Amino acid sequence: MCNLESCHFYIPIVSFPSQFPFVALLLLLQLSNAAKIIGEELAGQCDSKPTLDPRPHSVSILEFGAVGDGKTLNTIAFQNAIFYLKSFADKGGAQLYVPPGKWLTGSINLTSHLTLFLEKGAVILGSQDPSHWELVNPLPSYGRGIEVPGKRYRSLINGYNLQDVVITGDDGVIDGQGLVWWNWFSSHSLNYSRPHLVEFEDSQYVVVSNLTFLNTPAYNIHPVYCSNVYVYNISVSAPSESPYTVGIVPDSSDHVCIEGCNIATGYDAIALKSGWDQYGIAYGRPSKNIHIRRVHLQSSSGSSIAFGSEMSGGISNVLVEHVQLNNSFIGIQFRTAKGRGGYIKGIVVSDVEMENISTAFSASGHFESHPDDEFDPNALPIVQDITLQNVRGTNIKIAGNFSGIQESPFTSIYLSNITFSINSSSSTSWLCSDVSGFSESVIPPPCSDLSTPYSISSSAASPLVNSNGKTAVL
Repeated sequence: MCNLESCHFYIPIVSFPSQFPFVALLLLLQLSNAAKIIGEELAGQCDSKPTLDPRPHSVSILEFGAVGDGKTLNTIAFQNAIFYLKSFADKGGAQLYVPPGKWLTGSINLTSHLTLFLEKGAVILGSQDPSHWELVNPLPSYGRGIEVPGKRYRSLINGYNLQDVVITGDDGVIDGQGLVWWNWFSSHSLNYSRPHLVEFEDSQYVVVSNLTFLNTPAYNIHPVYCSNVYVYNISVSAPSESPYTVGIVPDSSDHVCIEGCNIATGYDAIALKSGWDQYGIAYGRPSKNIHIRRVHLQSSSGSSIAFGSEMSGGISNVLVEHVQLNNSFIGIQFRTAKGRGGYIKGIVVSDVEMENISTAFSASGHFESHPDDEFDPNALPIVQDITLQNVRGTNIKIAGNFSGIQESPFTSIYLSNITFSINSSSSTSWLCSDVSGFSESVIPPPCSDLSTPYSISSSAASPLVNSNGKTAVL
């Protein structure tokens, strides 16, 4: 667990005259207390996972005429079962049991106080017929479909404005059969944006656990506008060549725990988002208070963990700890662009093992995709207060590539106790522009923009300042 002793939070360099030790002590105590509060807020989310007590009522999907032969479409059977179980919402809720078999279905909608339980050997298959996936309006914080303007396909398993919903099992499988969707996407044959496997919108107290997710058309698990979401002990897999498939995507959601997951996808393994340009700014719901720990991640063409690039509602108070990143294009990446607005701040990444990563750390202010021409290029994002510490990497090509925005540089980037074994013959292992920060015990040494020693000096009195000489904000 990352605590005050093992995690560094951004505290600016402060200078005091030697005759004012008491003032220095008071200020250091103030900064220490602020760091402690932040640490406690970040560190507790995964320590408070809910207990999955048995529901007092349970039915099998077989009771509603479902056939587990992998060919019979069971959408109506699932919807009828869920409609029936809705009547138990005020009686402690109910469980829908899915026995071993292959259960083909189109989009289905869950209800509150429900547990969807997949027995070992149970496989829910997403239909490859797009007419079995409903069309829905774009999310308001995006203004359009992510991939195609206009509507989007509803996800395979959905929840809207729900509470107390669990999707779990004994290592059951949800398989999106995404090959046809990948081919349509790659050939530009889609009229609407691809569906996801699981999406919860405007919901709270959601649990997804003890399952395997395969071959999603796009995202695997997408909580959007949600609170108190727990995703743990799941496995996610999509082929390395599957285009823009993503594992878990907390989107304008808060109090999220992701723990004990194994994820290997074509693009990002975990991506934190909060809306796109003017639509995300107007919706104004951040992703915050997110805890990610003890995960094994692999991303073929994207990032093991990505922040953005759709981050216009803001992303803050995120703790990532005890993670293993392997065979990925980028390890940890922060993405944004002019027009996004919003912020990425208060991020702590600690105790990371990397192996076979092209670029270990990346931060870019040049992800220039926009929903339409109505975005405001003067809406500049803020990226600041990023801590990356206790990281070991082998077979790394580039240690870090930080490219901020000239009009809004990335500031207060803190690097500590980082060692990379670089496999490239290039003499440049760090690339930096429009960024500033601090570092200590970093091998190979970072670029000069990130090389300010992290220390307290006693040369002259000054206010709280960062390395650019501007007043710092705690």
